[in-house]
Amino acid sequence: MDKLIKVMVNGLPGKMAEEVLSAVLHAEDLAPVGNSLTGPEITLTHFKEIILMTPDSRGGEIAGIKTNVPNFISVDYTQPSAVNDNADFYCRHELPFVMGTTGGDRKALEQRVKDSQICAVIAPNMAKPIVAFQAMMKYAAETFPEVFKGYSLEIVESHQQGKKDTSGTAKAMVQYFNNMGIPFRENQIVMIRNPELQKEIGVLDEYINGHGWHTYTLKSEDRNVLFRFTHNVNGRSVYVNGTLDAIRFLDKKVKAGEKGKVYSMIDVLKG
Repeated sequence: MDKLIKVMVNGLPGKMAEEVLSAVLHAEDLAPVGNSLTGPEITLTHFKEIILMTPDSRGGEIAGIKTNVPNFISVDYTQPSAVNDNADFYCRHELPFVMGTTGGDRKALEQRVKDSQICAVIAPNMAKPIVAFQAMMKYAAETFPEVFKGYSLEIVESHQQGKKDTSGTAKAMVQYFNNMGIPFRENQIVMIRNPELQKEIGVLDEYINGHGWHTYTLKSEDRNVLFRFTHNVNGRSVYVNGTLDAIRFLDKKVKAGEKGKVYSMIDVLKG
């Protein structure tokens, strides 16, 4: 009996999807489905051995895929503009999924899953150490409300030029700092996407096309107290590893019969 977890990696030929696919191929307990959802602008029909399906073709092909591979986990690393449409597709066709793509209407995304017959892992960041950091900040926000009242805040995030939206992790952090007494809005986040500026702040050439650097700077009203939290990630391996753990976690939930539930990476960390 084949005990491998089947995985459809969506978003090829994107870089993150490509790295997840490679990791799936090398994992002893995972195996890729031979198809991938891609964007309407993609003209390729295949990526390596994987058949690419555009939005126009996927509806007619998914039934055949499910006949050949009845149970599999979908992983979404597509584009922010496609998040809600893809989630609706997964829910309509009862395809449990890991949503690694940021952006879209997140409340609508989660509600769509809760109203469906599937479960999903939805997270703005798949890197487990950063998720743990977020959990600590969430605890601080809930336990020490307004502890930073009167402080100013600056959030700067740098990602590869191809990342079109503001970091989902940075957006989540805004809520925690709001709860700790700092009136800061998401549109105040400083996004760096210019490679030359990224080199100036210290990003090495080899990681210009794949990195995630975040700095949160807090200053007291009298400027005598400064806090600075920084997490810099070079490359994509930490996100890939977290994604594989999310796949394994979700597979267990699916086999346990869970439906209509949304899980976070904190749930994955807790196991």
